[in-house]
Amino acid sequence: MVSGAERGTTERVLALLGLLQQRQVWSGPELAERLGVTPRTVRRDVERLRALGYPVHAGQGVGGGYRLGPGQELPPLLLDDEEAIATAVLLLVERMARSSATRRCGR
Repeated sequence: MVSGAERGTTERVLALLGLLQQRQVWSGPELAERLGVTPRTVRRDVERLRALGYPVHAGQGVGGGYRLGPGQELPPLLLDDEEAIATAVLLLVERMARSSATRRCGR
């Protein structure tokens, strides 16, 4: 696994976004551990996401942490590698099924 220090900023911020989409609330130390960076880097990356229009909310204390808020400005969700492959395969199968059905109907 590549550490956060070895990743580029863009890749790390996208990984952060992916984590925020997986669970309702993450603590700063949890995110830092998962990304292989410091909590300070997590705070900076959260600010980068906010600057891009992602509504990332932060709470302090017990039960606090980072969460991705609802919002009309929220860009499309990211897919991990397995989800992207499954989606591509599904689209190809659907396209082939339509093509086959069209040929059977004589169109």
